[in-house]
Amino acid sequence: MPTSKMTIDYRVTSKWDENFWREVEPVYREAFPEHRGKSVGVIRRMFERKLSELHTWSEAGHVIAMALTSTDRQAHVLVLDYLAVQASRRGRGLGRHCVEAISEWAASSERCKAIIIEVEAEKTEENAERIRFWQKTGFHLTSYVHPYIWVPETYHAMFLPLDTAYKPDEEDGRPLFKFITKYHEKAYRGGDIE
Repeated sequence: MPTSKMTIDYRVTSKWDENFWREVEPVYREAFPEHRGKSVGVIRRMFERKLSELHTWSEAGHVIAMALTSTDRQAHVLVLDYLAVQASRRGRGLGRHCVEAISEWAASSERCKAIIIEVEAEKTEENAERIRFWQKTGFHLTSYVHPYIWVPETYHAMFLPLDTAYKPDEEDGRPLFKFITKYHEKAYRGGDIE
């Protein structure tokens, strides 16, 4: 007897909903414990300031993946801040499916030319695995290593072009960090991203 395939529901919202966040948070915290992710207070303020979008993927009414993004409408780029897939669902293509959905949404709804992420630059197997995942989904790694003054880790920028005309310098990721830094400053200090 054939088995039926579950439907995965994709949702994007730019409105804060405390009750819905309680459904999303376990997936977020599983991937990004308190010391590795933003606090709920910071995330809530980002939504109150209209800085973020919450992307969720649910199956049978349960959140199985989530992402936090921010659209820079002047530059037409999307900063993908966090992507988390429930641990029991990893390794089955769901993460790639999430990146594809975000890419389609960003290109059509937001008219973005690229998606930009930052990845830890320290040479560890875990970081190398993350970079390989992003590269498999089409992201390009830049060689520039960016230091922050407020965290000890250093980072590389990665980008996924959504428009064939978008061609940043893969050697010099500094221009990409302008978007990432602008987003972080707005998230933590206030103001609008636009």
